[in-house]
Amino acid sequence: MKSFILFVAQGFGAGRIPFAPGTFGSLVGLLWFYLLLRTGNFWVYLAGTFAGLALSVWLCGKAERILNQTDPGSIVLDEITAMPLCFVVALAMPWFKRGELPTPTWFFTTIIFILFRIMDVAKPWPIRRSQKLPGGWGVTIDDGLAAVYVAALSALAFLK
Repeated sequence: MKSFILFVAQGFGAGRIPFAPGTFGSLVGLLWFYLLLRTGNFWVYLAGTFAGLALSVWLCGKAERILNQTDPGSIVLDEITAMPLCFVVALAMPWFKRGELPTPTWFFTTIIFILFRIMDVAKPWPIRRSQKLPGGWGVTIDDGLAAVYVAALSALAFLK
C-alpha cells in the first residue's frame, strides 16, 4: 500500500524526474484538467477539482510520513490537482452564459500553465505561509492558493 500511495503522490512517476518535478507534475495536471473538461459539465468539473484537492491533502500527508520528509519535491500530486483550479473562472464565465464548457486554446492554456508555475515558485503572500500548515494541508494548500491567484488573473481576460 505504501508503494501505491507514493506512486500516486509522486504523480504516477512524474515527481521522480530528477529536475523540475513540480513542472512535470503540473504537466500531468493539464491531463487531469483535460479529463475533467471532457465531462462537459461545469458542476462535475468543479466537484472533480475539489475531490482531487481533498485526495491530495490526504495522500500527500501520508506520503510525507512514509518518506519522513516535509513537502519533498518528489510529491507532485498537489500540482496535479491544483491545475484545474487555475481554469475555474475561464470555464465558469461561458458556462453561466451559454451552458457549455469551452475548449481553451493552446495559447491560453500555456499562459495559465506558466502563470501557475510562476506563482508556485514565487509563492507570494499568503502562499509561502500556508506551507507551514500540518501534513498534507501544507503540501496542497500552497498550490491551491497559487491556482486561485492564477484564476483571479485569468478573470482579467474576461473583463470588458
